[in-house]
Amino acid sequence: MKLLPILFYTFLFFSFSSEENSQQPLVDLESLSTEFSYQIRYATPYNFIGETLYDCAKCLLRPEVAEALLEANQYFCEKGYRIKIYDCYRPLDVQKKMWAKVPRPTYVGNPYGNGSIHNKGAAVDITLETLEGCYIEMGSDYDYFGREAHIDNYNFSEEILAHRKLLFEGMRKFGFSTIRTEWWHFSYKRNWSYKTLNIPLPCD
Repeated sequence: MKLLPILFYTFLFFSFSSEENSQQPLVDLESLSTEFSYQIRYATPYNFIGETLYDCAKCLLRPEVAEALLEANQYFCEKGYRIKIYDCYRPLDVQKKMWAKVPRPTYVGNPYGNGSIHNKGAAVDITLETLEGCYIEMGSDYDYFGREAHIDNYNFSEEILAHRKLLFEGMRKFGFSTIRTEWWHFSYKRNWSYKTLNIPLPCD
């Protein structure tokens, strides 16, 4: 696999509110690499809300988060897998819609509290698939709210546990941390330094 460099002139810049009086870059992952697979669930009704929440299927991330994800994907590709993207940056208004439907902080970040790291452009929801695009079993579907999704649940076959181990250890190597209740969620280590965003996705 050839890892494409992140060039700062490729970054997409979006304006913040006047109160913030600044601009911060978010990069479109597809502009940096063709080595990822995508299934942006919130751009479809195939999600836990049952509604289309995004106007288009985009994966936007902070530049250093995107760079770390590129490195992680290179690591997985060398082992015969690639990252499949479910979600990246999520506008705060979408977070509010999720909370209105499922106000459960165990699974949905409270937008009126700390929100979600997705709202900062510093978290990804992912799984692995083979380089040929074949499904890899992880023990539950994405956005499944139950014990089967918890990373401290070891009541699975050796195959599933090996898949999870590969995913967790690989992501941690490149600065991402897990959360207990969602095997698919990874937050970048420096997320506390980023502001919460509510800029819309750049849909044509």
